Amino acid sequence: MTSPARTRIAPSPTGDPHVGTAYVAVFNRALARKTGGQFLLRIEDTDRERSSPASEAMILSTLRWLELDWDEGPDCGGPHGPYRQSERLEIYREHARRLVDGGQAYPCFCTPERLAELRARQKAEGLDHVGYDGCCRELGRAAAAEKIRAGAPHVIRLRVPDAGETVFRDDLRGEFTFQNRLLDDQVLVKSDGYPTYHLANVVDDHLMGVTHVIRAEEWLSSVPKHVLLYRALGYPMPRLLHLPLLRNPDRSKISKRKNPVSIAWYRARGY
Repeated sequence: MTSPARTRIAPSPTGDPHVGTAYVAVFNRALARKTGGQFLLRIEDTDRERSSPASEAMILSTLRWLELDWDEGPDCGGPHGPYRQSERLEIYREHARRLVDGGQAYPCFCTPERLAELRARQKAEGLDHVGYDGCCRELGRAAAAEKIRAGAPHVIRLRVPDAGETVFRDDLRGEFTFQNRLLDDQVLVKSDGYPTYHLANVVDDHLMGVTHVIRAEEWLSSVPKHVLLYRALGYPMPRLLHLPLLRNPDRSKISKRKNPVSIAWYRARGY
């Protein structure tokens, strides 16, 4: 590999920084340094209820303590900022508007109560896919605009193909195939106007020039949604590498219920 790689780590400031964040950061930084590229730090703080400045400060402090330095980020700036998602809201809204205008996304007015009843009914019927049924897909633009003008709460959903397959390649694991009929029309913008992880992640990775997305294997099930979103936006896919999860000696996943998983815990004990 000779081309300079642009990689990133994108933690959410919703608590103590997790050792898994450092683990993934090591691989991202190593690839960037080996290829003469750049390693970015992005703060994914669109969870308004749980995000906090104190948590962000601890993320920066503990990663610096581990000498996992970055080339661009919220504390040092760079040509692709801002590097906090809460400061990029209009960018996401513009992308969502573009998708709605192009017919690749649509406003959905289904209430939480209706969605809960739908899931309960699908589970009771033993369906092989439990998820959104596309109720608002065919609502005309004029009718949707009228509801929005009237102040009706709504989200923006991606229009996922009903048939066919979504195929992608992971550089560590090979090719994956997902049936589109089993994928939800994912929410891109929440009712509070904030983007979901999926929209913000795809938009930021493209606009920040990320060439390799290196993250934990638990995100594999989200990749088909991201592939479809990249296609809808007309953006090229980055290369994907999904790392094995950190595990205990018995192969169980480490968790804060059983393990000390805060980087700060280890620093406080002299590691």
